[in-house]
Amino acid sequence: MSPPHDGATSPPVPDALAAPSQPGLLGAVEDAINSVFDPVASTLSSIVFFEVSLFGAAFPLIVAWLVLAGVIFTLYFGFIQFRSWSLAITIVLGKYTRKDEPGEVSHFQALTSAMSGTVGLGNIAGVGLAVTLGGPGATFWMIIAGLLGMVTKFVECTLGVKYRETHADGTVSGGPMHYLRRGVAERIPNRFGRIVGSALAGGAAVTILLFGVAGGNMFQANQTYAQLRDVTGGDDGMLGSAGAALVFGLILAAVVGAVVIGGIKSIGRVTSRLVPAMAIMYCLACLVVIAVNVAEIPNAVGMIVSGAFTPEGVAGGALGALIVGFQRAAFSNEAGLGSAPIAHSAVKTKDPVTEGYVALLEPFIDTVIICTMTALAITMASTQFYATAREEAYLSGGSEVADGVTVTSDAFASVLPWFPWVLALAVMLFAVSTMITWGYYGQKAWSHLFGRSLLSERIYFTIYCAFAVIGSVLTLGAVVDFVDAVLFLLALFNIAGLYLLAPVVKREVRAFRAKLRSGEVRELEPSERA
Repeated sequence: MSPPHDGATSPPVPDALAAPSQPGLLGAVEDAINSVFDPVASTLSSIVFFEVSLFGAAFPLIVAWLVLAGVIFTLYFGFIQFRSWSLAITIVLGKYTRKDEPGEVSHFQALTSAMSGTVGLGNIAGVGLAVTLGGPGATFWMIIAGLLGMVTKFVECTLGVKYRETHADGTVSGGPMHYLRRGVAERIPNRFGRIVGSALAGGAAVTILLFGVAGGNMFQANQTYAQLRDVTGGDDGMLGSAGAALVFGLILAAVVGAVVIGGIKSIGRVTSRLVPAMAIMYCLACLVVIAVNVAEIPNAVGMIVSGAFTPEGVAGGALGALIVGFQRAAFSNEAGLGSAPIAHSAVKTKDPVTEGYVALLEPFIDTVIICTMTALAITMASTQFYATAREEAYLSGGSEVADGVTVTSDAFASVLPWFPWVLALAVMLFAVSTMITWGYYGQKAWSHLFGRSLLSERIYFTIYCAFAVIGSVLTLGAVVDFVDAVLFLLALFNIAGLYLLAPVVKREVRAFRAKLRSGEVRELEPSERA
């Protein structure tokens, strides 16, 4: 996922993005890009991340927009995220899905494809930043945000399948571009409804495409190269030589392009193996740190709970911990942003709400489990670097914050001295999986805007792979600020449509529950399953 943000202000930019301009042609190109994007990024960020003062703390309204959606949908659907665990897991295992049902991938592959776009740097760097700015109490609010995000994912992914389009070649297109256009026009059956739906869908497509090419691609390539360069000796190592970034970018673009061009079936096959493997690897490392510091568990849990309600965080006390926690969770799990329904729409099912049940597991795994394990490891290790980072952030009012990935890496290195190598591998896997998934998201947005011809899609793939190479070479801090703002602008379009279409989802829930009660939907024999 994209780098963490703090309201209208720019995030602490990772080393690779903050590096001095390169000499010669690359430096000139880099400076030209930044000179164009600097004012645009600054203006857009100030609008999207507009803050109001609440009890002495700056509160970004876009965060309130996401939180409010989670609260409203939780109440509207009767706390469905807490009542549907058994059903969701049964669906993920494919026990209700027949071989002949429409779609391209299994429920499990759809889940892992979507999670490959969310599980990533936000879980590592974002959590490190959260507990530095907001104290351990930010972890509590990340958990709450993850639980609320479960129902938002449920709503948007149900709609993604409900309004998906199946093409003549059997491939499927879905996501906010489709359910906003068709769903809103259906709910408001007049010219005004068609105009509103088309406007929301067009805005969603543009923002997804912009973020996919830059934030979901360039930033990931840049961070992968930076982390590998650091662990191989920095500027004096094998990846510090002139031209190394270009060669790395070409290899990375070839790998990502080979998977993305294969479509969602290819992506599903790769991510169904890659996502569980990288998540297990990272969580095992977390568990090692927690196990070594097991005596600190009661103290760490106490700090997390008490810090959520007492003025202990750097960023504005208890309210600051809440704000930081919700911000980090939102950037990590993407609930309400409309990106995940694109992957979930390709699932094999004739009942749209089944994928809604599957999708609600996503924020729980991403935020409640992985982010919480990271926060526990940092809090329990309680390294001197973490203490110094918090003190510096406090003294500077939050303007001087250590890079979040460094905070996390240092906590792990206190137990596992070789962990920087593990983190480098984790960052590479996380980044590659994110690039693959956002390549698919961007393709669907591109097709919505420019058509589905073979030539059009080949042009998109060429552009996407080219930007992977560019991202490895250039320092693009301003571009990253810009695409972060674009991604959260997507939430404005998407959630507005979700409110209008929530009654449609409720009807789907009632219809599917009726099928379960009547026996029309039942657990299938293994030979019958997809």
